[in-house]
Amino acid sequence: MTRRAHAWRIPTGLIALSLVPVLAGALRLAELGGDPAVTPENERFVTMPVPVVAHIVCATTFLLLGAFQFHPGLRRRRPRWHRLAGRVVAPAGILAALAGLWMASFSDLPPSDGTLLEVFRWLAGSAMVASLVLGVAAVRRGDVVTHSAWMTRGYALGLGAGTQALIFAPWTLTVGTPDVTTRALLMGAGWVVNLAVAEWVVRRRAGRGTRLRPGLVTTPAG
Repeated sequence: MTRRAHAWRIPTGLIALSLVPVLAGALRLAELGGDPAVTPENERFVTMPVPVVAHIVCATTFLLLGAFQFHPGLRRRRPRWHRLAGRVVAPAGILAALAGLWMASFSDLPPSDGTLLEVFRWLAGSAMVASLVLGVAAVRRGDVVTHSAWMTRGYALGLGAGTQALIFAPWTLTVGTPDVTTRALLMGAGWVVNLAVAEWVVRRRAGRGTRLRPGLVTTPAG
């Protein structure tokens, strides 16, 4: 495999992991655009469509366009493209998280969600907003290493729904439909797994930079 093809494995993998939430969001938008009948399953979406649409559109933009920000060649060869894309990705991610927090706070959530899952959603959404804001603040002061670290964490949190789908599928097939507490724990596991991988990437990247350019790399915040 060539080095160029290897570099595309990262954004390709991130896009593949995004497909489940992106396609689910597209189906939800199609449903809302068709004047659907209100049912217990879709009531919270139909009665409050604005934050739902904002969340889906912004999250889709954040996940798909954001995946290309992790292509090292694009960052090096086309830094202007990376900056312009970042000016779309960061606000989209922040708006997606804020819309998600709005829905978690003001929507009538189904009984299968429960209080624990609502707490997890608040923690993940708030951490995502904080990570992206810290990432933007870091790059504005010229600290690219810290910027990269916080944006990686923010993207990992935004990609939680993709990992949650991978966790839920084998559980449902082998164990069955989870109860309220188990569902919350499985959802939480998706965010935890993504954050753990993101932190490994951040520290590995920082260690590599320290070996290549001793004394010139800022240790990522966190």
